[in-house]
Amino acid sequence: MAVKKALTEILGIKYPILLAPMAGVSTPELAATVSNAGGLGSLGLGSSSVEKAKSAIIATQKLTKKPFQVNFFCHEPQEVNVEAASKWIDFLKPVFVQFDSEPKQNLTKIYKSFLEDPQMLELVLELKPDVISFHFGVPPQSTVEKLKRTGIITMASVTQLSEAQIAVARGIDILIAQGVEAGGHRGIFSTEVDPALTTKDLVALLQSKLGADEHVPIVAAGGVMSGQDIRELIDLGACGAQLGTAFVQCKESAASVNYKQSLLGQNKDGATQITSSVSGRPARALISSWHTKVDVPGRPPHPGYPYTYDVGKQLNELASSQESVSPDRFNAHWAGSNVRRIRDLDANKLMQTLIREMS
Repeated sequence: MAVKKALTEILGIKYPILLAPMAGVSTPELAATVSNAGGLGSLGLGSSSVEKAKSAIIATQKLTKKPFQVNFFCHEPQEVNVEAASKWIDFLKPVFVQFDSEPKQNLTKIYKSFLEDPQMLELVLELKPDVISFHFGVPPQSTVEKLKRTGIITMASVTQLSEAQIAVARGIDILIAQGVEAGGHRGIFSTEVDPALTTKDLVALLQSKLGADEHVPIVAAGGVMSGQDIRELIDLGACGAQLGTAFVQCKESAASVNYKQSLLGQNKDGATQITSSVSGRPARALISSWHTKVDVPGRPPHPGYPYTYDVGKQLNELASSQESVSPDRFNAHWAGSNVRRIRDLDANKLMQTLIREMS
């Protein structure tokens, strides 16, 4: 029987701490700081064009010689349901009216899937980042093999055993076990099948069913905020942990000032809730008017990801521009369930704190 390598040895890092690849929040500076401190930095490129992705990868490679991951959305592409889109827009119109505006009538595919963007694969094969990870699914085995032949380590977010089995069958090297506590969008392959397992339960399940047989390292993600959390999850069978919300407030992140202040202001109650109304996929965020004014009984079905996100971003931007005069907040401030434990530290100090707490 082959001996399972340590996660740190596989990834070429000193500590089993991974930065979650948060699209719209991650920056080359944040990724490089985490990598230079001994963890695995990350770039969330799921919402980036090929040109922007290239720029971000090159910028990060200039800031660190250490490994970091690049992450892409791997959802199954779908065409917009015109009828559902029309009903959803009509449903949101009264909300737009209160901001003296109207939603646009045609929703577009604002984000491409990695599955339908061969140029993005070519870019990754050209620039050869150390690690690539996938969210919302995994690419075909042939694509995974191309990446691995180039020396790139592959990872995928999974939220249940069936997804993990698919990822392992296609040759993925490392599983990110993402529990329901996670902030933002979990990597659910199909929104129709969501068991909503906690991080601990998911780690235990995958360790029991896959850990001993497949020799696939399992990284815990979702609600992880401290070194003690990391140690506890490792004791349960995880090989390391991935943290997102803990790093959003860092000065190196691209989160807005309002976003960071909102996170830090949640230290007392930390109220978060999952909604699919913003983007079309379930995502955990700070409680806002999305949860109280849109997610109401009887709301119509949304048109799905990423079309729902098109109108969601319109409303988010509109409300943000008028938040000083409006009592309703339609910000999508993604946050994990343990956001109340967030700490106001820069990325390097947070890494040093996590490392100290782990030991």
